Amino acid sequence: MLGLKLATDPRWVNIAEKNIHEILVDHAYCEQKAASTGISLIIMYPDRKRIVDEVTPLVAEEWAHFRMVLKKLEERGLSLGEPRKDEYVFELSKIIKKGGSKETQIMERLLIAGLIEARSCERFRLLSLHIQDQDLKQFYHDLMVSEAGHYRLFLDLACEYNSKEKVKLRFEEMLEQEAQILSRLALRGDRVH
Repeated sequence: MLGLKLATDPRWVNIAEKNIHEILVDHAYCEQKAASTGISLIIMYPDRKRIVDEVTPLVAEEWAHFRMVLKKLEERGLSLGEPRKDEYVFELSKIIKKGGSKETQIMERLLIAGLIEARSCERFRLLSLHIQDQDLKQFYHDLMVSEAGHYRLFLDLACEYNSKEKVKLRFEEMLEQEAQILSRLALRGDRVH
């Protein structure tokens, strides 16, 4: 469904479970960044009614997820902690093609956002299936479903402003590049990505 070319190393869940505080902190910041990305899309493309109309509720949902993760931290007596650099997203940002039409630039940004949502969905699925903490198992299942919807939304929006064929070809390229990036990054159990 997600089209990812490289599955997450199965050892990631075991490592992540041993660092669940770090995963929750990183997850909170991922939700915060997702909300910020949505706001940026609205600010950059206010003339694109469908982006404004459909990304606005997504921003609210991402911010609600941020608050939900904060609550999970609080329930465990843990604090948010400092933000950390997301190597994965930093490397992905390098594959965005510069130039071209406004529609092409919209597509690039929407597809990168969709790719990040796809990887988050995949990781949340792994947590929902394999983590021992029953509360977090359900929590990550619910978030997996939400992330899948966000992934679909970003791809659908990309098709709103570009041909489906162009979007499909470019997303396939991005999926290949994302797999190469993931294969180069160290396996970290303290990060969502």
